Amino acid sequence: MLDLRWIRENPGGLDRGLERRGLEPLSAEILALDSDRRARQTELQGHQTRRNEASREIGTAKKAGRDASTLIDEVGTIKVRMQALEDECANLETRIDARLMDMPNLPAEDVPDGADESANVEIRRVGEPPVFDFEGRDHVEIGEALGMMDFAAASKLSGARFVVLNDVLARLERALASFMLDLHTGEFGYTEVSPPYLVRDSALYGTGQLPKFGEDLFRTTTDHWLIPTAEVPLTNLVAGDILDVADLPLRFTALTPCFRSEAGAAGRDTRGMLRQHQFQKVELVSIVRPENSAEELERMTGAAEEVLKRLDIPYRVVVLSTGDMGFAAEKTYDIEAWLPGQDAYREISSCSNCGAFQARRMRARFRPDDRKGTEFVHTLNGSGVAVGRLLIAVLENGQQEDGSVVMPEAIRPYLGGLDVICRTR
Repeated sequence: MLDLRWIRENPGGLDRGLERRGLEPLSAEILALDSDRRARQTELQGHQTRRNEASREIGTAKKAGRDASTLIDEVGTIKVRMQALEDECANLETRIDARLMDMPNLPAEDVPDGADESANVEIRRVGEPPVFDFEGRDHVEIGEALGMMDFAAASKLSGARFVVLNDVLARLERALASFMLDLHTGEFGYTEVSPPYLVRDSALYGTGQLPKFGEDLFRTTTDHWLIPTAEVPLTNLVAGDILDVADLPLRFTALTPCFRSEAGAAGRDTRGMLRQHQFQKVELVSIVRPENSAEELERMTGAAEEVLKRLDIPYRVVVLSTGDMGFAAEKTYDIEAWLPGQDAYREISSCSNCGAFQARRMRARFRPDDRKGTEFVHTLNGSGVAVGRLLIAVLENGQQEDGSVVMPEAIRPYLGGLDVICRTR
C-alpha cells in the first residue's frame, strides 16, 4: 500500500507511476476523498470542543440555579451532528483505504517502461543451451517414456493441471528441493521455516494477493486460503511487529506446496508440468532496512541463480518492464531457464523488491538506531526456485538419445550417487 501522506505531497509522482504501469491517474480522486475526510474531521473537532464547553456551562448554570435548557438542547444537536460526522469520516476512510488497497506499487526509476513482457530487458545469459544430434523431446515425452510421470492418473484423481510422479522422478523432486534448501541455508544465510499452508484473509491482504486477486486462489469452507506461495506466510511472520534494527536483515526460506487456480491463465501452458494447480517451490524472503533493499535484491537473485549454476542449467536474467511486474513489486528480476522441449527460455524464478509496500499493509516496522520513532521495513521475495520447473529443466537439458537422463553432478549425492535415470520397468 502506498503512503497517503506521500500522495498528498507528490500527486504528480503518483500519477506518473500509475501511467508507467498503464493505469489511469488517481491522485485527484484520492485527494478529493482525503480533503472531504479532513474537512469533516476538522468540523468534528470543533464540535467536540464546543460540546465540552457547553457541558461545563451547563454545570455552572445548574450550580447557580439558572435555566440550562438552551445549552442542553445545543449539546443534543451537537451530539447528533457529531455522530453523523463520525459516520461520514468512517465511510470516507473506508473508501480511501479501498482505493489504496487496489493500487499497485509504483515502479522504481530504473525499471524499463513497457506494456508487457515484450519490453523486458535481458541483463545476462549464463551457460550454453545443449545441442543434440537427435530430435529433442519435452519433459512429458521424457517422463512418460521413463514410466515415471503420469498425467492420466492425476486426472483421474484431481482433473487437469495435476501430475503424479513416481519412482526415481519422485525422488528427484525431493532431491532438488533438499539441494536448494541446503544451499540457501548453508551458503546464503537463510533460516529454514516450515510454515502453515492455510492462512487467513489478513495474511493475503498483507502481501497484496487480496483483495484484487482472490480468483487466483483456493478458499476452504473454514474461510482459510491455501497459500499460492510461501511468500505469504514467511513475509507475514513480521506482520504487526516493531523490530529492533539489530534484528535486520531477516532471511527466511521454505519448501511448501503452492496452490493456484490459474484463473488468469486459461489456455496457457496446458501441456505438462509448466503451469499446475499444485506445485512445490523453495521460497526466499528477506526483511531489511530501506537503504539495503536494492542491494538485497541483487543478493537474492544471485542466490537463486546459483541453483542453476550448480546444476549446469543454461539461463538468462531479465528485468521486468512496468507492464509485466507483479502487483506488489517495485522492481523484479526473472530468471529464465533454457528448456529444449520448448526451444525457449522460461521463467523459473522471480525475485522482487517490494519496498515498503507490503510492510505498510502489514504494519511491519523497525526502530532505527540513529533517530526517534519507527519506520516501515522493506520486504523482498523470490523463488529459489520452483521445484517442478527445475525438474523439467534437468530432464530436458540432460536427455540422451536412448531416453535416459544424465543427472547434474551436484544432485547425485541426493540421489544416492545415481548419475543416470533410465526406465526401470
